Amino acid sequence: MDQFDYIIVGAGSAGAVLAARLSEDPNQRVLLLEAGRASHFYSRFPISFGLLINHPTANWLYESEPEEVTARRPIPVPRGKLLGGSSAINGLVWVRGQPSDYETWASMGAPGWSWEDVAPLFDRIEDFERKGVAGRGNGGPVHVSVVPDRNPLYEALFKAAGEVGYRTNPDYNGEDQEGISKTQANIRRGRRMSVDHCYLDPAMPRPNLTALPEASVRRVLLEGTRCVGVVYSHRGKELSVRAEREVILSAGAVATPQLLELSGIGKPEILESYGIAVQHELPAVGENFRDHLTPRIIWRVKDPRLSYNHKARGIGSVIEAFRYLFTGGGFFSLPSAPLVAFLRTSDDLATPDVQLHLVPYSVKDPKTRKLQEFPSMAIVCYQLRPESLGSIHIRSADPDVAPAIRFNFLDAEVDRRTLVEGVRMMRRIVDAPAMQSLRGEEFSPGRQVETDAQILDWIRNNSQTAYHPIGTCRMGQGPGTVVDENLRVHGIEGLRVADASIFPTMPSGNTNAPAIMVGEKAAELLR
Repeated sequence: MDQFDYIIVGAGSAGAVLAARLSEDPNQRVLLLEAGRASHFYSRFPISFGLLINHPTANWLYESEPEEVTARRPIPVPRGKLLGGSSAINGLVWVRGQPSDYETWASMGAPGWSWEDVAPLFDRIEDFERKGVAGRGNGGPVHVSVVPDRNPLYEALFKAAGEVGYRTNPDYNGEDQEGISKTQANIRRGRRMSVDHCYLDPAMPRPNLTALPEASVRRVLLEGTRCVGVVYSHRGKELSVRAEREVILSAGAVATPQLLELSGIGKPEILESYGIAVQHELPAVGENFRDHLTPRIIWRVKDPRLSYNHKARGIGSVIEAFRYLFTGGGFFSLPSAPLVAFLRTSDDLATPDVQLHLVPYSVKDPKTRKLQEFPSMAIVCYQLRPESLGSIHIRSADPDVAPAIRFNFLDAEVDRRTLVEGVRMMRRIVDAPAMQSLRGEEFSPGRQVETDAQILDWIRNNSQTAYHPIGTCRMGQGPGTVVDENLRVHGIEGLRVADASIFPTMPSGNTNAPAIMVGEKAAELLR
């Protein structure tokens, strides 16, 4: 049984950051175990969010359980299966969230997680390309750029948004999130700025850091109520390793609750139903699950030169590839959306409650990301802070069997109302005068879908997720939580959780930047 001071399970957005920060102290021996591969050639390119969307060597390819509320469709839940985790395959849209998100966390039993506490951590992470901007970080490991791609379609969308009352915002990661903006992305000169590139690569030469890919942790080792290590498999062998100080689970919102339950930590009736001895009763494990549900409207575009459905097909894809190789720009350099908007569905709201992604192309199927044959554009909408709660629980005592993912989307009335209004807002922007000469007919869902009931039914039958699972090891106090404000698992010594599973509520936007922040916060707590 080898020994380390700290064992970190999962080399994703939080785990890789935590390993890099802890190993800055040469006296701490750090082991980082990652079930996936070391890397994939595509992962360095921003377009890998499409190339690896259904690639089994880089993606766990989870699927949800069929549920009546979403027409019994198994919904894909892609998660990164590489060093860097989902930061190696995600859409690269960089969003901190709203200050009120973190004030809510602090008020829900997580002191030390207010905006005043976490804003300096975001600053520490960032190397924002605009220097000297108040409230933004410079010199951090993760370069954040503003999408440089130019297109008359973008200019028209900005103008159209203004015509229907939505203002332009030069920095949605600043003090005020509201408005339409060019997307900020963790991309530098056409290269994906994943945590393995920004944090792990510089740390790997340290002799006190051991990073082991293709090492699948099977369970944590407990001696009474203390976690002392983990059991993992590597190249066909089952091995044990001991943590002199602590084990930190950073396997993500899907795999971390699964690992706790496989270790006998969770709701007794679930554990016993699969023959797992209860080591510690903790009913909230796997509960409080949230994600963003995303309806997507597609319009035809009159001028094919404005759409990458035309520019990146056939010989055009070759031209775009050369453009990327020689300039670092073009289609292959884009995040999942070059424009974003954070808007309020009602003037009564204090802050935005929906996010729109405006995209100069469309795909046939979000599960494959293959482009439509005709020139088109798409806008995706999701409710920033959904209230519907699902769950993620084991469905076998075998660690190689994926857990049961139940979204329970649209359970809360506010979620249904907000998404229907979000669809109407997307249409209002594209129907504005500035877009009249550019847009063609609405291809999907089509103008026959008009009433609230029709829109909601279309959402149920067609929407996917934004790939933002959170909350399954909720932070706070009381019976509905799994970890305290110091990320320690309630009732277990020497075991913490540091990943998006600890989010008490959904941050207002994409979740990768907040997950990286959790890695920084965990390092701060442990040091």
